[in-house]
Amino acid sequence: MAVEYKMRARMRTLADGTATGLAVLSTLLVVAPLVAIFAYLVYKGASSLNMDFFTQLPAPPGEAGGGMGNAILGSGILLAIASLIGVPIGIGGGIFLAEFGRGTKLAEAVRFTADVLNGVPSIVMGMAVYGLIVTPQMPFSALAGGVALGIMMIPTVCRTTEEMLLMVPHAVREAALALGVPNWRSVLSITVKTASPGIITGCMLAFARVAGETAPLIFTAFGNAFWSTSLTRPIAALPLQIYVYALSPYDDWHRQAWAGALVLIVLIVAAVSLVRFVASRGVLKGAS
Repeated sequence: MAVEYKMRARMRTLADGTATGLAVLSTLLVVAPLVAIFAYLVYKGASSLNMDFFTQLPAPPGEAGGGMGNAILGSGILLAIASLIGVPIGIGGGIFLAEFGRGTKLAEAVRFTADVLNGVPSIVMGMAVYGLIVTPQMPFSALAGGVALGIMMIPTVCRTTEEMLLMVPHAVREAALALGVPNWRSVLSITVKTASPGIITGCMLAFARVAGETAPLIFTAFGNAFWSTSLTRPIAALPLQIYVYALSPYDDWHRQAWAGALVLIVLIVAAVSLVRFVASRGVLKGAS
C-alpha cells in the first residue's frame, strides 16, 4: 500500500508539473509574438523619432524630414468621435440583451446582427459609410471616418457588455429588487457597476481594434496633408499616413512609416492602460 501510495503521489506531482509547464508555455507563445513585433518596431522606427515627427507636417515627396503631427491629431479626433458613437450604443445594446430582452425575438435579432457585424471586413464598412454618408450627404470628412469606426466598435462592445452582465449573480438583482429599488435603477447602479471592469475591457478591445484600421478611412476620412480639426473636411490619420509612406519609393518615408507604427502601438497601449487604471481606482473607491 505504501509503494502504491508513493507511485500515485509521484504521478499526481508529474501531472501537476506537466500541466503547469504547458500553461506557462502557452502563455509564452501568446506573449512572444507581441514582444517580437514591438521589439522589431522599436528597432526599425525608434531612430526616426524626434520632436519634428510629433510637431511637423509631412515633407513633400522626395524630401527628407517632416513628421506626422497632423496625423496624430487626426487619429485622436477620429477615435474620439468613434468612441462617442460606439461606446454608448454598444453598452446600451448589451444592457438590453442581458437585462430587458431575454428570450425575445428582438433580442435574438440584435444578437445575430452584432455577431454578423463582428465578422464584416472593415473595407466593407467603409464602403457602406461612403455610400450612405459621403456620397449623398457630405464630402470626405472626419465625421464620416468617425462614424465608420464607431459602427465597427458597436458589436464588440455590445456582446462583451452582455456577457459581462450575465456573469453577475442573479442574487444581486434579487437583493436590490427586494429592497424596493426599481429595475432600471438596479441595472444601472448595481449590475452595470459590478460588471464595469469587464465592460471597460470590452470597450478598450474595440478601441484598440479600430485604432489601426486603414481601409474604412480611405473611403471616409480620405487623409489630409495639412493641419485640420474640422469635422466636415478630410482629416489625416496615423494608419492612413503609414499606408501612404509604406507604399512610397522613398527610404526616408519608409523609416517614418515604421516610426508611425511604433507611435500608434504606444498610444494604444498608453490609452488602454490609463483608462483601465482610472476605472479600476474608481471601482475600488466605490466598493470601499
